[in-house]
Amino acid sequence: MASSLIANAIQINFDSVLGISDNDGMVNMFKALEASGLRGFLCCPSILYERELEQFLDTAIVQEGDITCAVSGKYVAISESRFAGVFGLPTEGLTDISAVPKDLVYNARSIFSHSGEPVSFSCNKRLLKYEYRLLNDILAKSIMVKAGSFDAVTHERFLMMKAIHFGVKVNWSKILFEVLKEMVDKTIKRAKGFEVQICVLLKSEPVVTLGDATIFPQLKILSAKTLSTYVATNKTIDSRGETVEPGVAKVAIVRKKSVSKKKSAPTDAERTRL
Repeated sequence: MASSLIANAIQINFDSVLGISDNDGMVNMFKALEASGLRGFLCCPSILYERELEQFLDTAIVQEGDITCAVSGKYVAISESRFAGVFGLPTEGLTDISAVPKDLVYNARSIFSHSGEPVSFSCNKRLLKYEYRLLNDILAKSIMVKAGSFDAVTHERFLMMKAIHFGVKVNWSKILFEVLKEMVDKTIKRAKGFEVQICVLLKSEPVVTLGDATIFPQLKILSAKTLSTYVATNKTIDSRGETVEPGVAKVAIVRKKSVSKKKSAPTDAERTRL
């Protein structure tokens, strides 16, 4: 069950990525992401408790603004204030991302552009610099949580990237807690996510006894090594004009092969997506 839930998940090793010495663009992007107040949420201990995670998703409901669930035979209530406290999330700032100042939005169209030509508010991520392609993926997979292709940058994520880049205060506590409430609302068909964060919340609850733990896959944790691979992959894709989404842990290498009538099956590594 956990393997399917973390198919698109991303964790960040900030100590590693902030130590990169040959890519100022990436370092500055991660510094801005850290300054936004999201480090505690994106860099929390990468441990999964599969059985308890499944119990949470099966039993969680929203009651009077809180999330209540039954895990390991115990009832647990998670409030927004506790959610913010566990991850050190900002509780002041914008709760409506569309309120990002318009002058900053227009400036970012050129700042984020790979070619220098202003991009539209909704565009293909290949038009962005590598660091903002990655930021789009982080927001899509670990913050807003969506399924499907990540090639298109939505207007909402474009605004979030602007807010992070320019240091606009955002009430991430409220925004992320609303996402979590939608995940547990059985009447809403919302992609599931926050797997590691849910496990951290359950581990912080003293009445809950947790079972066997699973380590979050290292290939899904952004580090200096996986970022180097990410940039190399994007450069290869750009040079070939391809439109496929690169995985952080996969370098696109095309080898000349002899013509064969039988098509080989893809390897496990080729199926891996960030």
